[in-house]
Amino acid sequence: MNSENSFSQLLKSGGHIQSNASDCALCATPGGELVYQHTKFRVVWADEPLYPGFLRLIWQSHVPEFSQLSHEDRSLCMDAVVVLEQFALTHLKADKVNLATLGNVVPHLHWHVIPRFKGDAHFPAPVWAALPVQSATALTHQQQVIVQENNRLWACW
Repeated sequence: MNSENSFSQLLKSGGHIQSNASDCALCATPGGELVYQHTKFRVVWADEPLYPGFLRLIWQSHVPEFSQLSHEDRSLCMDAVVVLEQFALTHLKADKVNLATLGNVVPHLHWHVIPRFKGDAHFPAPVWAALPVQSATALTHQQQVIVQENNRLWACW
């Protein structure tokens, strides 16, 4: 199919592209500890020991890109992300909240809502950056193993 026909079909479908969900980790598992279930999305606590309060909003249906949602669903999704950000600021007393949707590793629409604190291991750098050496000395052994793995993965990028 040529690109003009592909684009025409995309427009006719309202931007919805079906993709293969058979190998998707977020279709097969909750993706974390379930906090809230909506018919269109779920919210989970991510298991990130260095970042308490790390939340994920995961779209229920297998959609790789935010732009593939209908206008109504995009609004619903962003409203939910805003509520989670406000929760992190108000109840978790985060100094800052990082919001990210990547999908490079798991191509299933999900938002990372990451409360950041001035004393966290990476602040003010992104949580996926290599950990500063001075921060690593104050960590427990388990946290150091996690940091080493994070740094190894980050070096691959």
